[in-house]
Amino acid sequence: MEQETNIVKQIEDSIKLKKYLQKEANKLVVLAALLIDAFKKGNKVLLFGNGGSAADAQHIACELSGKFYLDRAPLPAIALTTNTSALTAIGNDYGYEETFARQVRALTSKGDVVIAISTSGTSANVLRAVHEAKRLGAITVAFTGKGGKLKDIADHVIAIPSTDTPRIQEAHITAGHIVCYLVEKALFGQGQK
Repeated sequence: MEQETNIVKQIEDSIKLKKYLQKEANKLVVLAALLIDAFKKGNKVLLFGNGGSAADAQHIACELSGKFYLDRAPLPAIALTTNTSALTAIGNDYGYEETFARQVRALTSKGDVVIAISTSGTSANVLRAVHEAKRLGAITVAFTGKGGKLKDIADHVIAIPSTDTPRIQEAHITAGHIVCYLVEKALFGQGQK
């Protein structure tokens, strides 16, 4: 009985945060519009984060570069978390705080959209990369939780009001899926749900 109660509580906590996203629907529309505009102009999207947020960055990048619902042209989206040689070489040679900033420096053009994902909002390598992206003229987006500096430095922010990492990540991927859906629908037609 206790296990079932704990399970129900975790599901209810997740639902509560997803209901919060309903109140943030306009922010998701704005984020989708940023990506749509960037793609139309020939720009790209770069995503990064640590741990589960790295997986979320890869997940969103694959929805954009592969497909979401529609069989359509690929969109230029890159997760900076997938090249283990770059991550380990940069970490070894320049320090872990540079793992994303150095890649941002190499790959970012003015008008690109850089999406930083950090549940705590305090990851030094994520913060440094956002500063670098802003310096290069990219539009910066933060997916974060309740605290941290990330929400104060990014141009656009989805801040989930929680400190519970798994629940924040569940809300982040829901928000990411909604943005992918809106982008795909706007760029490739109405033939989807």
